Amino acid sequence: MSEFIGLAASAAGGGVFGLIGTSLGRIASYFEKRQSIAHEERRWQHEAALRQLDQSAAAQLADAQLVQTHANGRWTGLQASLNADAEIPKSYAWVSAIRALTRPILTLLLWAIATLIWFSAGAAEQTNIVETATFAATAATLWWFGDRAVPMQRQ
Repeated sequence: MSEFIGLAASAAGGGVFGLIGTSLGRIASYFEKRQSIAHEERRWQHEAALRQLDQSAAAQLADAQLVQTHANGRWTGLQASLNADAEIPKSYAWVSAIRALTRPILTLLLWAIATLIWFSAGAAEQTNIVETATFAATAATLWWFGDRAVPMQRQ
């Protein structure tokens, strides 16, 4: 009978140690899985942050390209205007004189209108009109006379 009790005790002890080993394995597996999930979450957060940076960089690049396109368009327009002005053929002296005086007369009239508006506009709601007239006069002056210097001849 003592052999039977020894055999039963060995079987029970082995079973208990087997259950403890299995339980410890499961507990260790639980912590490993939790650590793996935390690692994956951090990796996903990092990838999401990288994607946001990529999108931000792409948006900034698109904005910079748009600004560059606008600047190129403005320079192309100015060049076309200057080329069109240069291609006007020579004519009678009085026609050339009137054509040469058109810009200065228009500019003086625009500044006179801007000055008249500035002195007559007293109310706060009319400041937009004053600003617009001043802007138009300044833009016209710089557009018409800003790059009209006589070209230097190379030797």
